[in-house]
Amino acid sequence: MGPRRTGWYVDGGGNDGHRGVVCAGSILVDVNATIDRYPERERLALISDVVLGTGGPALNMAIDLARLGLGAPVRLAGAVGDDAHGEYVLTECARHGVDVDRVRVLPGTRTSYTDVMTEAVGGRRTFFHHIGANGLLDGEHLAVVDPTAKLFHLGAPGLLPRLEEPGPYGNGFAALLAAARAAGLRTNLELVTLEPERIRGIAAPCLPHLDYLVINELEAAALTGIEVEVPGPDADLDWAALAASADRLVAAGVQQLAVIHTPAGCVAAAPDGQGWRLGSVRVPVARVRSTVGAGDAFAAGVLYGLHEEWPVPDCLRLGMCAAAASLAGSSTSDSLRPAAQCLALGTESGFRPAG
Repeated sequence: MGPRRTGWYVDGGGNDGHRGVVCAGSILVDVNATIDRYPERERLALISDVVLGTGGPALNMAIDLARLGLGAPVRLAGAVGDDAHGEYVLTECARHGVDVDRVRVLPGTRTSYTDVMTEAVGGRRTFFHHIGANGLLDGEHLAVVDPTAKLFHLGAPGLLPRLEEPGPYGNGFAALLAAARAAGLRTNLELVTLEPERIRGIAAPCLPHLDYLVINELEAAALTGIEVEVPGPDADLDWAALAASADRLVAAGVQQLAVIHTPAGCVAAAPDGQGWRLGSVRVPVARVRSTVGAGDAFAAGVLYGLHEEWPVPDCLRLGMCAAAASLAGSSTSDSLRPAAQCLALGTESGFRPAG
């Protein structure tokens, strides 16, 4: 059964009655440090705060969906090391009610982690990553774990080298997505911002096996060749170019909905020619502590709405509101609220114009 569309509603069809989200792929710990400035080489910067946080596209999505209050099972698939960071990941999942039956603890291996340096003024970030346990993950670790689930979220190319190896579907990422769709799940792929050539090489074979794709403007530019400058939330955004980029993602294979988010707003496109746009929430500067989890929160808000079969504008609205709520935290998920509270934040603060 193909997707059904009525007005602004997108329904994947084919898995009626399925509930829950499988979040597979990269699991890591973010060591979030706030610094006074980013130094030149051989110069000193001062750290004012250090906070541990959950990280990685699979773990972030799982924790964010739980914090948004998705009333359905959230399952995590991946690997951690037998170290303190691995224990921290499992403890956080237990605290949020995330199922970890498919999280393998690898003896003698470090849990993947990222040192995240966030500038105190402006919130700009720099990342230093140790691949750890994620470097040992392959398709067997991440194969579909629950055919009764509705969504399969996979992330991310660039962090899981064994899945980048060539195969019948192009690479291991595409093979996992194809298997999930064959099992009746709808699929979403998360990217990380790498060199454009590398993003294209890994992600392009995946596009025909995706129901949804939720990415930022830099990742979209790597896949479509349409570059959109977005220097900040109040940028004069080229909405037409951003919409054209979303349309090109659909033309390249995304089956149901392509979404591109930026600090200034987001656009979405469907195969039948429908398009949507929404400005970001006008969060007062005084409330912004870090942007480290904004993209993950946006994607979680959109997938929450898609899981619940909401109209697309409502999915985008929750995405923008979840991103706004995340700005108050120092780690990826610590300030994310239940969906209703996120939406109330958008109503209170208002939205930027969307072209």
